[in-house]
Amino acid sequence: MRRTRMRTVGARALVAAAVLGAGVLGAGTSQGAGGTRPAAVVEQAAEGALQADDNCDLAASLPPAKNVGAKIRKIRERGSLVVGVDQNSFNWGFRDPQSGRIEGFDIDLARAIAKSVLGDPNKVTLKALPTARRIDAIKAGEVDMVVRTMTITCDRKKEISFSVPYFRTSQQLAVPGSSTAKSFTEALRGKRVCAAENSSTHLELKRDSRGASEIRTTDNQLDCLVLMQLGEVDATFTDSALAASQLAQDRTMRLIPETVLPSYMGIGMNQADTDLVAWVNQVVAEWRADGGWRASYDHWLASTMGSPDGYLP
Repeated sequence: MRRTRMRTVGARALVAAAVLGAGVLGAGTSQGAGGTRPAAVVEQAAEGALQADDNCDLAASLPPAKNVGAKIRKIRERGSLVVGVDQNSFNWGFRDPQSGRIEGFDIDLARAIAKSVLGDPNKVTLKALPTARRIDAIKAGEVDMVVRTMTITCDRKKEISFSVPYFRTSQQLAVPGSSTAKSFTEALRGKRVCAAENSSTHLELKRDSRGASEIRTTDNQLDCLVLMQLGEVDATFTDSALAASQLAQDRTMRLIPETVLPSYMGIGMNQADTDLVAWVNQVVAEWRADGGWRASYDHWLASTMGSPDGYLP
């Protein structure tokens, strides 16, 4: 089996063209943009599967509270919340080609946190980060937090703190529509598969390639879609929510219904910033209670992911 790494694809314009050509922005059906709704994550996810081991509770975080500590004071003195985000994941964190603004579900959450901490949702600095740099950027203090479809894992909790979960997800395969594969085994055995560098799916493939002949890694999952469009890989292994976003961008792709590794998305922060972690947990609770989570889901994700019931933690 080969493992190869590419720094950039340099062909993201193909994807943008696909988006505009398909008229996908703001479009979709109740069954999803690709005509097939992604597999209901939680329906297949035994609750116990989210518990990695007896000593690691993926959903656990600090109690919600709004107490001004050292980190909150520092952010207020700076006057801007610095958030690491994605700018390549359609509907989650992506740059609108018309407005030039980075928008999406994760961006709405980042702005809700900025509004709570600074009183203004626009007092936020969005810093695009590749997948592999999320943890390093948090630990180095380059960002106050990362809101970027980040899966909570036990290994990551050893290095950074996570908020309470804000989204349920799992991992899934996207393949070209011409593929006849119906399962993980058929889609991967003897095939070339792509995953974002150091993503949960990349780490899973390193643990178990499931017979793949080659593992390609990229800075961001969107680059994997471009590689599939170019015929350079046969499948993309990614978060099911991001797989749905790939489908929304390119309707010639489809999803393998099988899902694995049920998990949560959380907001990553520095372990020293306990006041910020507690504050963010309070914001997440309020965002759910006041309808902000549902409004953002309906705006960005409902057309491609259907009912939100399986995704709200």
